[in-house]
Amino acid sequence: MSLDDLYREVILAHYKRPHNHGELPGADIAIEGKNPACGDELKLQLKLSEGKVSEVRFSGHGCAISQSSASMMTDQLKGKTLDEAFQLAEDFKSMIRGERKAQMPGDLEALRGVTKFPVRVKCATLAWSTLQYAISEQRTSGRLATGYVER
Repeated sequence: MSLDDLYREVILAHYKRPHNHGELPGADIAIEGKNPACGDELKLQLKLSEGKVSEVRFSGHGCAISQSSASMMTDQLKGKTLDEAFQLAEDFKSMIRGERKAQMPGDLEALRGVTKFPVRVKCATLAWSTLQYAISEQRTSGRLATGYVER
């Protein structure tokens, strides 16, 4: 089995059985993101405890890349501060744009191949851009973010 085949299997596994999928009652952050170019949509919800992400869920619909990326992202967010989460999103987006060569944690490395398909970059980064938007809103307003963003 080639590395590309392994990565393809990881992506499909997250798509077919997404981690942390569903609603999160009492979320501190609830934001929806949409990629109008392809129709991918997601709702991201986070609970915070002592300044860190204690729980995270996502829901929505879209292609295998967008849904798998959201599933992988939620696995990595637990236990992180909002600053750490923002930086992880920045690192991931740099990887997808082909700018970051360092290995990414967990299953995220499986999405590195998206760099070969520029039309799919927005699919892979939808969840991450939505997360960064929510964190930026919280930083500038001092309030926990809720709302909707198109990417």
